[in-house]
Amino acid sequence: MQFTLIICTYMRPEALLKLLQSVVKQTLYPSAILIVDGSTNRKTQDIIEKNTFNNLSYFKVDEHQRGLTKQRNFGISQVSKTSEIVCFLDDDVVLSPDYFEQLIGTYASHPDALGVSGYVTNEVHWEKSRDPSNALKFNYDGWSRSEPYRFRIRSKFGLLPDSKPGVMPSFSHGRPMGFLPPTGKVYPVDLLVGCVFSFKRMVFDSCKFSTYFEGYGLYEDADFSLRVSKMGCLYVNTNAKLEHYHDSSGRPNKFKYGKMVVRNGWYVWRVKYTNPSFKARFKWGATALLLTCVRLTNVINTNEKEEALTESLGRFVGWLSLLISKPKIEL
Repeated sequence: MQFTLIICTYMRPEALLKLLQSVVKQTLYPSAILIVDGSTNRKTQDIIEKNTFNNLSYFKVDEHQRGLTKQRNFGISQVSKTSEIVCFLDDDVVLSPDYFEQLIGTYASHPDALGVSGYVTNEVHWEKSRDPSNALKFNYDGWSRSEPYRFRIRSKFGLLPDSKPGVMPSFSHGRPMGFLPPTGKVYPVDLLVGCVFSFKRMVFDSCKFSTYFEGYGLYEDADFSLRVSKMGCLYVNTNAKLEHYHDSSGRPNKFKYGKMVVRNGWYVWRVKYTNPSFKARFKWGATALLLTCVRLTNVINTNEKEEALTESLGRFVGWLSLLISKPKIEL
């Protein structure tokens, strides 16, 4: 299969270079690499000009095209008609040498797949399950990882997710792909993570990334994958491995981020569940408020006190704002 890699970047030249160096080492190399740069300086462009990468095309977008969703849509417009798969990577990831071989191979082994995601290996420590009854551990498919504090608190209030990892619960606030273990299996999901996902090119004939998610675009990947999941199957291949380093450059301030967590989270929930039950509505609001309180405790128990306070205030303001004005869903 011919496939195109799109990397949307903003003010992260060193991180981008590390990613491209890992692409060079791939056992299966992209037919085309499109760099869509929204940076406000020349540093990324200078790095591209100083290094040679086969099949690479560089695009510097203007201010009106800047922002993750706009840059992704711009990249899609540049994809060749001969390309069967379009892959997206964040600029702060590093790939295992067989990443693309495993990822693209999933489309052959699962011909019903419209989208496939890779698997981040450096964010969670997993081990074989020893004591499935241990409340401090999350157990799944014979493996276990530490159960985050926020989920342990949610369990006390009866607010744990009612679905498998990677599948949105009836009241959202689910377990993301990081709760799928490194089994080497391919798991069906309806939520893919934007730093590592891919889709068949035909998907973009009827779907584009929503312009509702301006700027940083938090949860735009969830919105897009949920809309695609209504058309066909999505999968995570835990053998398509990479590492994600979460470069802090180009991220919004914590107040704005906290507000986006709540408002954008409500938006993507209603993309899948357009008319949720009263119980689901109550549990969504209760969980959002509880998670805000949990984040606020980080003012006491972490060194990032200002960031925790600012984000918590943003979450609370976002929660209150939904009582006054809810986002209009674009389906």
